[in-house]
Amino acid sequence: MTDAQPAPSALPLQLQRHSSVRKAIDIVLDSWNFLILREAFFGVRRFDKFQSRLGIPRQTLSSRLNLLVEKQVLTIGHKAGEPGHKYFLTERGKDLFPAMLSLMEFGDTWLAAGALPPLQLIHTQCGSECHPMTVCSACFEPVEAWDVAPRDGPGAGFETVEARPRSRRSSDPTLLQRVRPCSVARALAIIGDRWSFLVLREGWTGVRRFEEMRENLGIAPNILTDRLNRLVEAEVFRRVPYGNGDRQEYRLTRKGMALYKPMIVMMVWGDRWLTDGKPPTRLRHKRCGRDFTAIVVCSECKEIITARDTGYILRYDLAD
Repeated sequence: MTDAQPAPSALPLQLQRHSSVRKAIDIVLDSWNFLILREAFFGVRRFDKFQSRLGIPRQTLSSRLNLLVEKQVLTIGHKAGEPGHKYFLTERGKDLFPAMLSLMEFGDTWLAAGALPPLQLIHTQCGSECHPMTVCSACFEPVEAWDVAPRDGPGAGFETVEARPRSRRSSDPTLLQRVRPCSVARALAIIGDRWSFLVLREGWTGVRRFEEMRENLGIAPNILTDRLNRLVEAEVFRRVPYGNGDRQEYRLTRKGMALYKPMIVMMVWGDRWLTDGKPPTRLRHKRCGRDFTAIVVCSECKEIITARDTGYILRYDLAD
Protein backbone atom coordinates (compact mmCIF):
# COMPACT_ATOMS: atom_id res chain seq x y z
CA MET A 1 0.00 0.00 0.00
CA THR A 2 1.47 3.34 -1.04
CA ASP A 3 1.10 6.63 0.78
CA ALA A 4 -1.77 8.68 -0.56
CA GLN A 5 -0.93 12.01 -2.18
CA PRO A 6 -2.58 15.04 -0.57
CA ALA A 7 -5.52 16.48 -2.42
CA PRO A 8 -4.80 19.81 -4.11
CA SER A 9 -6.93 21.60 -1.52
CA ALA A 10 -4.76 20.14 1.25
CA LEU A 11 -1.49 21.40 -0.17
CA PRO A 12 0.07 24.24 1.81
CA LEU A 13 -0.76 27.69 0.53
CA GLN A 14 2.11 30.02 -0.27
CA LEU A 15 1.92 33.30 1.61
CA GLN A 16 3.32 36.72 0.85
CA ARG A 17 3.56 39.86 2.94
CA HIS A 18 1.01 42.61 2.45
CA SER A 19 2.65 45.20 0.23
CA SER A 20 1.37 48.53 -1.07
CA VAL A 21 4.11 48.48 -3.70
CA ARG A 22 3.05 45.11 -5.07
CA LYS A 23 -0.60 46.16 -5.20
CA ALA A 24 0.35 49.35 -7.01
CA ILE A 25 2.56 47.70 -9.61
CA ASP A 26 -0.08 45.04 -10.27
CA ILE A 27 -2.20 47.93 -11.59
CA VAL A 28 0.17 50.37 -13.22
CA LEU A 29 3.69 49.02 -13.63
CA ASP A 30 3.19 47.48 -17.00
CA SER A 31 5.32 49.51 -19.40
CA TRP A 32 2.43 50.32 -21.72
CA ASN A 33 0.14 51.28 -18.83
CA PHE A 34 2.66 53.74 -17.48
CA LEU A 35 3.35 55.24 -20.89
CA ILE A 36 -0.39 55.67 -21.47
CA LEU A 37 -0.45 57.60 -18.20
CA ARG A 38 2.55 59.65 -19.32
CA GLU A 39 0.64 60.71 -22.45
CA ALA A 40 -2.43 61.50 -20.33
CA PHE A 41 -0.26 63.88 -18.27
CA PHE A 42 0.84 65.47 -21.56
CA GLY A 43 -2.84 66.12 -22.29
CA VAL A 44 -3.66 63.24 -24.65
CA ARG A 45 -7.32 62.22 -24.35
CA ARG A 46 -8.36 60.41 -27.55
CA PHE A 47 -7.76 56.78 -28.49
CA ASP A 48 -6.24 57.62 -31.89
CA LYS A 49 -3.83 60.13 -30.33
CA PHE A 50 -2.66 57.59 -27.72
CA GLN A 51 -2.05 55.14 -30.55
CA SER A 52 -0.05 57.59 -32.69
CA ARG A 53 2.02 58.81 -29.73
CA LEU A 54 2.89 55.30 -28.53
CA GLY A 55 2.91 53.26 -31.75
CA ILE A 56 0.92 50.59 -29.91
CA PRO A 57 -1.40 48.01 -31.57
CA ARG A 58 -5.08 48.90 -31.28
CA GLN A 59 -6.02 45.72 -29.41
CA THR A 60 -3.21 46.21 -26.89
CA LEU A 61 -4.13 49.85 -26.35
CA SER A 62 -7.81 49.01 -25.93
CA SER A 63 -7.11 46.36 -23.29
CA ARG A 64 -4.75 48.66 -21.34
CA LEU A 65 -7.21 51.57 -21.40
CA ASN A 66 -10.03 49.29 -20.26
CA LEU A 67 -7.90 48.06 -17.35
CA LEU A 68 -6.98 51.59 -16.27
CA VAL A 69 -10.65 52.57 -16.36
CA GLU A 70 -11.58 49.45 -14.38
CA LYS A 71 -8.95 50.32 -11.75
CA GLN A 72 -10.27 53.89 -11.52
CA VAL A 73 -7.06 55.46 -12.80
CA LEU A 74 -8.77 56.79 -15.93
CA THR A 75 -12.39 57.65 -16.57
CA ILE A 76 -14.30 57.93 -19.86
CA GLY A 77 -15.96 61.20 -20.75
CA HIS A 78 -17.67 62.88 -23.68
CA LYS A 79 -17.62 66.44 -24.96
CA ALA A 80 -20.70 67.97 -26.54
CA GLY A 81 -20.34 68.40 -30.30
CA GLU A 82 -17.33 66.07 -30.58
CA PRO A 83 -17.59 62.47 -31.77
CA GLY A 84 -16.37 59.54 -29.72
CA HIS A 85 -15.22 59.49 -26.12
CA LYS A 86 -12.12 60.63 -24.30
CA TYR A 87 -10.05 59.35 -21.41
CA PHE A 88 -9.42 61.59 -18.40
CA LEU A 89 -7.25 61.09 -15.35
CA THR A 90 -9.18 60.51 -12.12
CA GLU A 91 -7.91 61.84 -8.78
CA ARG A 92 -6.33 58.43 -8.30
CA GLY A 93 -4.65 58.74 -11.68
CA LYS A 94 -3.44 62.31 -11.07
CA ASP A 95 -1.87 61.11 -7.84
CA LEU A 96 0.55 58.96 -9.88
CA PHE A 97 2.34 62.10 -11.11
CA PRO A 98 5.02 61.92 -8.35
CA ALA A 99 5.83 58.34 -9.36
CA MET A 100 6.27 59.53 -12.95
CA LEU A 101 8.59 62.31 -11.76
CA SER A 102 10.65 59.96 -9.59
CA LEU A 103 11.16 57.63 -12.55
CA MET A 104 12.21 60.69 -14.57
CA GLU A 105 14.69 61.63 -11.84
CA PHE A 106 16.27 58.18 -12.08
CA GLY A 107 16.33 58.17 -15.88
CA ASP A 108 17.80 61.68 -16.11
CA THR A 109 20.53 60.81 -13.60
CA TRP A 110 21.49 57.28 -14.63
CA LEU A 111 20.34 56.69 -18.21
CA ALA A 112 21.09 59.87 -20.18
CA ALA A 113 24.58 58.65 -21.19
CA GLY A 114 26.08 62.10 -20.66
CA ALA A 115 23.53 63.90 -22.82
CA LEU A 116 20.94 66.43 -21.71
CA PRO A 117 17.63 64.81 -20.65
CA PRO A 118 15.08 64.67 -23.50
CA LEU A 119 12.62 66.79 -21.51
CA GLN A 120 13.40 69.88 -19.46
CA LEU A 121 10.93 70.38 -16.62
CA ILE A 122 9.74 73.91 -15.74
CA HIS A 123 8.17 74.56 -12.35
CA THR A 124 5.71 77.36 -13.08
CA GLN A 125 5.30 78.19 -9.38
CA CYS A 126 8.87 79.48 -9.14
CA GLY A 127 9.47 79.96 -12.87
CA SER A 128 12.63 77.86 -12.86
CA GLU A 129 13.96 75.15 -15.09
CA CYS A 130 14.40 72.30 -12.64
CA HIS A 131 14.64 68.60 -12.12
CA PRO A 132 12.56 66.45 -9.75
CA MET A 133 14.03 65.41 -6.40
CA THR A 134 12.65 62.63 -4.18
CA VAL A 135 12.92 63.80 -0.57
CA CYS A 136 11.79 63.08 2.98
CA SER A 137 8.47 64.73 3.86
CA ALA A 138 9.76 65.54 7.37
CA CYS A 139 13.09 67.26 6.64
CA PHE A 140 12.92 67.78 2.84
CA GLU A 141 16.39 66.26 2.43
CA PRO A 142 17.07 63.77 -0.38
CA VAL A 143 16.24 60.15 0.48
CA GLU A 144 18.71 57.34 -0.14
CA ALA A 145 17.98 53.65 0.36
CA TRP A 146 20.65 53.23 3.04
CA ASP A 147 19.13 56.07 5.09
CA VAL A 148 15.71 54.40 5.47
CA ALA A 149 14.62 52.06 8.26
CA PRO A 150 11.36 50.18 7.47
CA ARG A 151 9.12 48.56 10.07
CA ASP A 152 5.69 46.97 10.16
CA GLY A 153 2.72 49.30 9.89
CA PRO A 154 -0.94 48.75 10.89
CA GLY A 155 -1.64 46.79 7.72
CA ALA A 156 1.26 44.35 8.13
CA GLY A 157 0.48 40.67 7.71
CA PHE A 158 0.29 37.96 5.10
CA GLU A 159 -2.00 36.97 2.25
CA THR A 160 -2.19 34.07 -0.15
CA VAL A 161 -0.10 34.30 -3.31
CA GLU A 162 -2.41 34.59 -6.30
CA ALA A 163 -1.67 32.52 -9.37
CA ARG A 164 -0.80 34.78 -12.28
CA PRO A 165 -0.28 34.05 -15.96
CA ARG A 166 3.35 33.75 -16.90
CA SER A 167 4.55 36.33 -19.32
CA ARG A 168 7.84 37.55 -20.67
CA ARG A 169 8.89 41.09 -21.22
CA SER A 170 9.52 42.51 -24.63
CA SER A 171 13.08 41.71 -25.69
CA ASP A 172 13.33 45.09 -27.43
CA PRO A 173 13.23 48.01 -24.96
CA THR A 174 13.52 50.50 -27.84
CA LEU A 175 9.82 49.83 -28.51
CA LEU A 176 9.09 52.12 -25.55
CA GLN A 177 10.80 55.06 -27.28
CA ARG A 178 9.66 54.61 -30.86
CA VAL A 179 7.90 57.99 -30.93
CA ARG A 180 9.02 59.92 -27.85
CA PRO A 181 12.51 59.77 -26.27
CA CYS A 182 11.84 59.73 -22.56
CA SER A 183 13.68 59.19 -19.28
CA VAL A 184 10.59 57.45 -17.88
CA ALA A 185 10.57 55.00 -20.80
CA ARG A 186 14.28 54.34 -20.32
CA ALA A 187 13.67 53.53 -16.65
CA LEU A 188 10.73 51.29 -17.56
CA ALA A 189 12.95 49.37 -19.98
CA ILE A 190 14.75 48.15 -16.83
CA ILE A 191 11.93 47.74 -14.31
CA GLY A 192 8.76 47.92 -16.40
CA ASP A 193 7.29 44.58 -15.45
CA ARG A 194 6.03 43.14 -12.18
CA TRP A 195 8.75 40.54 -11.65
CA SER A 196 11.70 42.85 -12.25
CA PHE A 197 10.35 45.35 -9.76
CA LEU A 198 9.66 42.67 -7.14
CA VAL A 199 13.12 41.15 -7.59
CA LEU A 200 14.53 44.62 -6.92
CA ARG A 201 12.32 44.94 -3.85
CA GLU A 202 13.89 41.75 -2.49
CA GLY A 203 17.32 43.30 -3.01
CA TRP A 204 16.33 46.46 -1.12
CA THR A 205 15.24 44.34 1.84
CA GLY A 206 18.63 42.60 1.96
CA VAL A 207 17.83 39.37 0.08
CA ARG A 208 20.81 38.42 -2.06
CA ARG A 209 20.53 34.75 -2.96
CA PHE A 210 18.64 33.08 -5.77
CA GLU A 211 16.79 30.46 -3.71
CA GLU A 212 15.62 32.95 -1.11
CA MET A 213 14.30 35.27 -3.83
CA ARG A 214 12.55 32.36 -5.53
CA GLU A 215 10.92 31.23 -2.29
CA ASN A 216 9.86 34.72 -1.20
CA LEU A 217 8.34 35.63 -4.57
CA GLY A 218 6.89 32.28 -5.64
CA ILE A 219 8.51 32.83 -9.03
CA ALA A 220 9.48 30.13 -11.53
CA PRO A 221 13.28 29.56 -11.62
CA ASN A 222 13.56 30.30 -15.35
CA ILE A 223 11.73 33.63 -14.99
CA LEU A 224 13.86 34.63 -12.00
CA THR A 225 17.02 33.72 -13.93
CA ASP A 226 15.84 35.85 -16.87
CA ARG A 227 15.08 38.88 -14.68
CA LEU A 228 18.34 38.64 -12.74
CA ASN A 229 20.33 38.37 -15.97
CA ARG A 230 18.60 41.48 -17.32
CA LEU A 231 19.18 43.43 -14.11
CA VAL A 232 22.86 42.45 -14.05
CA GLU A 233 23.19 43.48 -17.70
CA ALA A 234 21.57 46.83 -16.81
CA GLU A 235 24.17 47.24 -14.00
CA VAL A 236 21.46 47.30 -11.34
CA PHE A 237 22.73 44.12 -9.67
CA ARG A 238 26.25 42.68 -9.63
CA ARG A 239 27.17 39.05 -9.05
CA VAL A 240 29.46 38.37 -6.10
CA PRO A 241 30.96 34.95 -5.20
CA TYR A 242 30.25 33.61 -1.72
CA GLY A 243 31.05 30.49 0.31
CA ASN A 244 33.86 28.65 -1.42
CA GLY A 245 33.46 30.90 -4.42
CA ASP A 246 31.48 28.34 -6.36
CA ARG A 247 28.17 30.11 -5.86
CA GLN A 248 27.05 33.67 -6.47
CA GLU A 249 24.76 36.17 -4.80
CA TYR A 250 23.27 39.37 -6.16
CA ARG A 251 24.12 42.74 -4.65
CA LEU A 252 22.64 46.07 -5.64
CA THR A 253 24.90 48.63 -7.29
CA ARG A 254 24.54 52.36 -6.56
CA LYS A 255 22.39 52.53 -9.68
CA GLY A 256 20.16 49.80 -8.27
CA MET A 257 19.96 51.56 -4.91
CA ALA A 258 18.83 54.74 -6.72
CA LEU A 259 15.74 52.87 -7.98
CA TYR A 260 14.59 52.70 -4.35
CA LYS A 261 13.23 56.24 -4.73
CA PRO A 262 10.55 55.42 -7.34
CA MET A 263 9.67 52.35 -5.27
CA ILE A 264 8.86 54.31 -2.10
CA VAL A 265 7.01 56.97 -4.11
CA MET A 266 4.91 54.15 -5.58
CA MET A 267 4.39 52.87 -2.04
CA VAL A 268 2.88 56.22 -1.03
CA TRP A 269 0.33 55.88 -3.82
CA GLY A 270 -0.51 52.31 -2.85
CA ASP A 271 -0.84 53.28 0.82
CA ARG A 272 -3.21 56.10 -0.06
CA TRP A 273 -5.48 54.29 -2.49
CA LEU A 274 -5.23 50.54 -1.91
CA THR A 275 -4.88 49.80 1.82
CA ASP A 276 -8.08 51.15 3.43
CA GLY A 277 -6.04 53.45 5.62
CA LYS A 278 -3.78 50.68 6.98
CA PRO A 279 -0.31 50.91 5.38
CA PRO A 280 1.65 47.64 5.70
CA THR A 281 4.98 49.44 6.18
CA ARG A 282 6.21 52.56 7.94
CA LEU A 283 9.46 54.28 6.98
CA ARG A 284 11.83 56.22 9.21
CA HIS A 285 14.47 58.56 7.81
CA LYS A 286 17.66 57.88 9.75
CA ARG A 287 19.12 61.30 8.95
CA CYS A 288 16.37 63.23 10.71
CA GLY A 289 15.03 60.45 12.94
CA ARG A 290 11.39 60.91 11.90
CA ASP A 291 8.76 58.87 10.10
CA PHE A 292 8.19 60.10 6.58
CA THR A 293 6.62 59.57 3.20
CA ALA A 294 8.50 60.12 -0.04
CA ILE A 295 7.56 63.33 -1.87
CA VAL A 296 8.90 64.85 -5.09
CA VAL A 297 9.95 68.50 -5.07
CA CYS A 298 11.42 71.11 -7.38
CA SER A 299 15.23 71.17 -7.23
CA GLU A 300 15.21 74.98 -7.15
CA CYS A 301 12.49 76.06 -4.69
CA LYS A 302 12.03 72.72 -2.85
CA GLU A 303 8.24 72.95 -3.16
CA ILE A 304 6.15 69.89 -4.10
CA ILE A 305 5.68 69.59 -7.87
CA THR A 306 2.13 69.03 -9.10
CA ALA A 307 0.97 68.39 -12.65
CA ARG A 308 -0.92 71.67 -12.87
CA ASP A 309 2.24 73.63 -11.94
CA THR A 310 4.43 71.97 -14.53
CA GLY A 311 5.62 73.04 -17.95
CA TYR A 312 8.29 71.51 -20.12
CA ILE A 313 10.64 72.04 -23.02
CA LEU A 314 11.10 69.12 -25.44
CA ARG A 315 14.60 68.55 -26.73
CA TYR A 316 13.31 66.45 -29.62
CA ASP A 317 10.86 66.83 -32.49
CA LEU A 318 7.44 65.22 -32.04
CA ALA A 319 5.27 64.77 -35.12
CA ASP A 320 1.56 65.49 -34.78
